[in-house]
Amino acid sequence: MAKITLDNLAHSYFPTPKSEDDFALKELNHDWVDGEAYALLGASGCGKSTLLNIISGLLHPSQGRILFDDQDVTHAPTAERNIAQVFQFPVVYDTMTVRDNLAFPLRNRGADASYIASRVQQIGKMIGMEAELDRKARGLTADAKQKISLGRGMVREDVNALLFDEPLTVIDPHMKWELRTQLKSLHHEFGHTMIYVTHDQTEALTFADKVVVMYDGRVVQIGTPQELFERPAHTFVGYFIGSPGMNVFDAQIDGATAQIAGTEVALGAGYTPKGGKLQVGVRPEFIRLTSDGTGVPASVRRVEDVGRHKIVRLDVAGREVSAIAGEDDAVSTDTNGITFDPKGINVYADDWRVAAEGEAA
Repeated sequence: MAKITLDNLAHSYFPTPKSEDDFALKELNHDWVDGEAYALLGASGCGKSTLLNIISGLLHPSQGRILFDDQDVTHAPTAERNIAQVFQFPVVYDTMTVRDNLAFPLRNRGADASYIASRVQQIGKMIGMEAELDRKARGLTADAKQKISLGRGMVREDVNALLFDEPLTVIDPHMKWELRTQLKSLHHEFGHTMIYVTHDQTEALTFADKVVVMYDGRVVQIGTPQELFERPAHTFVGYFIGSPGMNVFDAQIDGATAQIAGTEVALGAGYTPKGGKLQVGVRPEFIRLTSDGTGVPASVRRVEDVGRHKIVRLDVAGREVSAIAGEDDAVSTDTNGITFDPKGINVYADDWRVAAEGEAA
């Protein structure tokens, strides 16, 4: 286990980058706490795998340092970093049995035979392959091979960090849930530092203690699932986390009120944003429908019944806005406006969240 420090870290795939836009990974300065489970979450191409490969030593950064427990490992090869990495597609030894695949990292380090046998049995049970331990890996399905890769990554208890690069891509949906649960259980039991790359918010939010949201090569927020939901630090976080994501309205802000689509809206707190593009973000859960002419003018485009609730798609000044209504709530055809629950309002300047006056940092 190790604390991982990213010190002035950045990377460009161009030999002589000329501007910030040439960097796939823009400058990062973060300490990732020893023993916590992190998910790197973002859309494809945002820099997640680049960062993971720098941490593992598969890629050398253009600038900055990587430290494990304050020891500089920037130039250390992967083998010396004492990490385990599981990739998106399975990497197994086809000529070996499942048991020998799982045992390989331990035998390679001279572990005691009785410990190897016990640990392999434990991991075999964890990945649901106890019955296949003596089968050759050749001929197994892709998801079975990926379970072997996961097991081989988890079999060592002495690693500095466990790194997972979208490891459940080829796993069937039911097994995905089980393996995520097992990974979380393993983390609670052994306290490994874990970093899990994914573009799937469900995977990230159910696996991690802290979610690291990346956008355009930059970390835009690190927080718990609750923090990401309630106080998105960037409009991208609000959009990407949640289904549907946060609604964003262009606005003029004056203290505790905003003008949205020509209507005055109470913000529930005072704000003093300093210029830039001003917006108000409200999640669908905090939007209420009106039919008495109050609120921001809106009309219903369609209603999607998803079983647990209804998603109401509305037109507000030519833009689609989403609201959530209860499964048993009737959506009136007379709906002509929306109001906002003040506790669900966030204010943004140039896409970054603005703290309300008096709000604790």
